[in-house]
Amino acid sequence: MMTIHIEDLTFDVIIGLLDFERVTPQKVIVNLQASYIYDDDKFINYADIVEIIKDKLTTERYKLLEDALLGLKDIISTTYPEIKTLEIKISKPDILSECIVSLSANWNI
Repeated sequence: MMTIHIEDLTFDVIIGLLDFERVTPQKVIVNLQASYIYDDDKFINYADIVEIIKDKLTTERYKLLEDALLGLKDIISTTYPEIKTLEIKISKPDILSECIVSLSANWNI
């Protein structure tokens, strides 16, 4: 089993419930681990997963991190059915001044 790690993917998106979050992009940090069975030349290109994450989060403009996680899970597991386990964490480092808030989920697919 091979595991792809994408760590600290950082970009700006519209995400959140608060009024200002709906109009002003804010920084998110995405971490992902995806395990799959490597068989001969079948591999998963991590650069493609990065683009999927960025595209999904920037186009969907989620209100809840929960929905963002589920949306990422759906598109990644559909695009790469060979993935067996998936862990995604989304952090919002600038929403509260005293801490970084995050939400994560793990799936056995």
